[in-house]
Amino acid sequence: MSTLIFRTTLPRFEYLKPKSLGEALELKAKYRDDAMVLAGGTDLLVDIRMRAKKPKYVIDIKGIEELSELRYVEGKGLEIGSAVTLSELERSKIVKEKFHVLWDAVRQLADFLLRTRATLAGNIANASPASDSAPALLVLGAEVELSSTRGARRLPIKRFFKWVKQTYMEPDEMITKIFVPEPPRDSKGMYLKFTRITVEDLSVVGIAGLAANLEEPEKRIVRLAYASVAPTPILVEEVEEIFKHDRPVKELIREAVEAVKKKTSPITDVRGTAEYRMHLIEFGTAYLLNRLLGVME
Repeated sequence: MSTLIFRTTLPRFEYLKPKSLGEALELKAKYRDDAMVLAGGTDLLVDIRMRAKKPKYVIDIKGIEELSELRYVEGKGLEIGSAVTLSELERSKIVKEKFHVLWDAVRQLADFLLRTRATLAGNIANASPASDSAPALLVLGAEVELSSTRGARRLPIKRFFKWVKQTYMEPDEMITKIFVPEPPRDSKGMYLKFTRITVEDLSVVGIAGLAANLEEPEKRIVRLAYASVAPTPILVEEVEEIFKHDRPVKELIREAVEAVKKKTSPITDVRGTAEYRMHLIEFGTAYLLNRLLGVME
């Protein structure tokens, strides 16, 4: 293991480079809240420079073989190591074809250069309400593997986020994998992102949608999840229940829009007012559902 002390514009911290997952977990167990994990560093190093986070130790997991694997098992799903970059997901034909909503979200996240460094695990660990990847993972029913020297546990991503920039990870845990179950073969998915200027910006509102089994109401899957509309990324579970009913689709869409409006609590900030966000929530939800359900082409 190599050790360096940073004395640049960044606050002083000790840089740790473990050679294995076991060594990384031992370091996290030893230093707990005093240590932060670096995979891509695109969020963490900015937060450190801005003094939003002040770790005494930074544990760099990049290059650890067990965490760098992107693996697909047919009929089961996708296994994404915590050091897998967003650009690796973007380049994957399997992700584009079988997990399209995730691919669609990842390709709209920041710019190309940042995606070559940033990781999916880092994006959700940052727990930003504006995370583009989190809504896609929510509609896909993903699970996060949290590991420590005590063992590993899986947590559904809908129970992973606690508050703005807060998660339910324990101080000695780190994300090691993200599991994404394979959606039905006939599924459709897309990510709709509203920004101030370009797609690389943080979202004003982000909406992920997944639809499958549309011909049988009782088996229908219609899920919507959102970014930048609440303290955490959220899955509006009422939407899936609404579409189990055998009623005209346009009527169900109107009901779903109202359910979403009740579950969201947008704020006013530099990217948009609460009123403007609510307008985008209403318009975007109706538009996305119409696209997914084939009401409009």
